[in-house]
Amino acid sequence: MSILSATILLFLVIDPVGNVPFFLTALKDVDPSRHMRVVARELLVALAVLVAFLFAGPVTLRAIHISQPSLTVAGGIILFLIALRMVFPSPKTPTETMEGEPFIVPLAIPLVAGPSAMAALIMISSQEPERRLEWLTALVLAWLLSSAIILGASRLKDVLGQRGIIAVERLMGMVLVAVAVQMLMSGVAQFVDTL
Repeated sequence: MSILSATILLFLVIDPVGNVPFFLTALKDVDPSRHMRVVARELLVALAVLVAFLFAGPVTLRAIHISQPSLTVAGGIILFLIALRMVFPSPKTPTETMEGEPFIVPLAIPLVAGPSAMAALIMISSQEPERRLEWLTALVLAWLLSSAIILGASRLKDVLGQRGIIAVERLMGMVLVAVAVQMLMSGVAQFVDTL
C-alpha cells in the first residue's frame, strides 16, 4: 500500500463530509464565536487518539496472537459494515441527546476517531510496521483534509445543500465497499497461502 492509497482509505473511513451535519447539530447550542475553537480542539483530540492507535495497535494484536490474515479479513468486514451505513444511513444521529458544548464525545470520538478509522490504522500498520512513519504521514494528510472540510462545515452545507452532502457520503460509501471487498479477498488469499 502506498502513502496515497493509505491517505485515501483513512480519509474515506473518517468520512468528513458525512460528519458535517453531526458537527453542525452538536454546535447549535454553542456560542458561534467558539465554534472554530471547539472544532479545532475536538480534531486535535481525535488526531492524538488515532496516532496512539497507529503505534500501540499492532503491539496489542501481537500480544494477543492475532494473525495478519485474520486482521485483514476482520478489517474488511468492519469497513464493509461502515460502508453499508454510509450508503444506507440510520435515521438516528449520535448528537440527538447532546446538550451544551461537546467535549471529546461524540465529535472527537467516535465521529472522527471512530472504530473504522482505528481498525484501518491497525490493519495498515500491522501489514508493514517498519513503514510506520509513512503511515503517520498518511494519517496526518487524511486528518488535514478532513479537518479542512469539517472546519468549513457551514460553508460546505451552504454550497452542497443537504442532498449534496448525502450524495457525496453515499458515493464515498460505495468506494469504501469496494475497498472492503478487496481487503476481504486479500485476507482470504493470505490465509490460503499459509496452508
